[in-house]
Amino acid sequence: MPEIFMVSQVLLWIAVIVLTTLVLALARQVGVLHERIAPAGALAMNAVLKVGEKAPHLIEQSLDGRRVEIGKEKSVSTLVFFLSPDCPVCKTLLPALKSALKAEKSWLECVLASDGSVPEIHKDFIKKYDLEAWPYVVSENLGKQFGVSKLPYAALVDEAGIVRSLGMVNSREHLESLFVAKETGIASIQDYMAKRKRD
Repeated sequence: MPEIFMVSQVLLWIAVIVLTTLVLALARQVGVLHERIAPAGALAMNAVLKVGEKAPHLIEQSLDGRRVEIGKEKSVSTLVFFLSPDCPVCKTLLPALKSALKAEKSWLECVLASDGSVPEIHKDFIKKYDLEAWPYVVSENLGKQFGVSKLPYAALVDEAGIVRSLGMVNSREHLESLFVAKETGIASIQDYMAKRKRD
């Protein structure tokens, strides 16, 4: 009887070791698959503007008094990034946004946009997250004209004032997909999936 008990204990430990090895192998495979999957682009949820249309021509004033003009012909493209001081996802995305803007500064300018009625909250937000380098516009009309429904949201307007990509951005990959969309002509994840279905 003690021998049977000993054998069952040994078999049980062998089973535990095999299962542990399989779980670790599976976890490694999930990691490999995660790296191979292409990042999904920004999710376009806009009923007001479509990619390829002329952006609304708007003249706004930033909190620090700069004149901001969107939708007119310029020598560089404009990224209009919609955010809010009380949006936690916006705050986590700010380092990636600043890094991307520095990397793409040769062809891209940025306008930060928000709505709200208390300028001091926005000024504190700008100072806390070191956003003084970019014009920060507080305008409800700007969000309406670009059809913003959820934050963070961004729209890329090219040099001719045409909307090249737009959508909700929750990660660095979503943000970079806006720039890739301009290069490839695939405006959103929906367009990408539709193209794959056709091919």
